[in-house]
Amino acid sequence: MRLFIAINFNTEIRSRLVTLRDELRIDSTKGRFSAPENLHLTLIFLGECDEKQAADVKAAMDAVEFKAFTLNIGCTGLFKRSGGDIWWAGVSGSKQLTKLYDKLIKKLTEFGFRIEKRKFSPHITLGREIITKASPRMFEEFGQTIDRIELMKSERIAGKLTYTVIHVTNAGRCYKSN
Repeated sequence: MRLFIAINFNTEIRSRLVTLRDELRIDSTKGRFSAPENLHLTLIFLGECDEKQAADVKAAMDAVEFKAFTLNIGCTGLFKRSGGDIWWAGVSGSKQLTKLYDKLIKKLTEFGFRIEKRKFSPHITLGREIITKASPRMFEEFGQTIDRIELMKSERIAGKLTYTVIHVTNAGRCYKSN
């Protein structure tokens, strides 16, 4: 199984991301644009995992405590690539998101996973191999409360890239109110 831990978005936020994607598509001569149902923020990409590793990821996720927080999206940008760039919607600096990421990395490492040592750069991929006249831009932020993280399985079904939620960890489940 090809797995990753993600934040998925509600219908309203997904719709706004689709609008950003479509604006980019209009200004582009080439590209593979993300399907609306595939717009998400990857927290940690795990790659190929067997059943035991999948169970360990679920346990690691459930061992991480976090409170619900607001995540805001306020810009577009790109990662330069030959043959076309990866365009994304960017997340405003979120200490809570970074703390959640750090806790997940620590817990996954305790379970024996080796995670890439690159800087965490939270974003939502709008498309790949994009050739466009568009420029990265800022816009009025929009966002939602994040109260869950999800373990996703990535596979091709009838030639279509499909992401399926296989486990959910909710925020606040271990916190007691005073």
